[in-house]
Amino acid sequence: MLMWQNLPYGVAILTFMLGIYCLLFKRNLIKIAIGLKIMSDGLHLLLLCLGYRAGGRAPILPEGEGAKEIVTSLATSFVDPLPQALVLTAIVIGVCVSAVALSLAVKAYQRLGVTDTVGLRGK
Repeated sequence: MLMWQNLPYGVAILTFMLGIYCLLFKRNLIKIAIGLKIMSDGLHLLLLCLGYRAGGRAPILPEGEGAKEIVTSLATSFVDPLPQALVLTAIVIGVCVSAVALSLAVKAYQRLGVTDTVGLRGK
């Protein structure tokens, strides 16, 4: 059973490594931009897995009489919302970076007629 609990971490690391492979060994600018996006998605998945808590509850606090006792008893089961908020922000930033990278690749193809990094060095 322990092996299945670690599966999301393995998937996240493999996804990140696939993105690194694309960045290092691909010569096409479009494939490099896609590799950058795959790498960032692997990192986002890893951060979400690290912020997961089994049996966690949303940190919604009750009001009224006895609220302090209820919050004290449930405080250890609350999920920290900060990792989810940071990953959401990182996803938006990643989409913007991917859009800029793809637009630069298209512009390079329009001006130079080449999307290969070796071809860009020669021009």
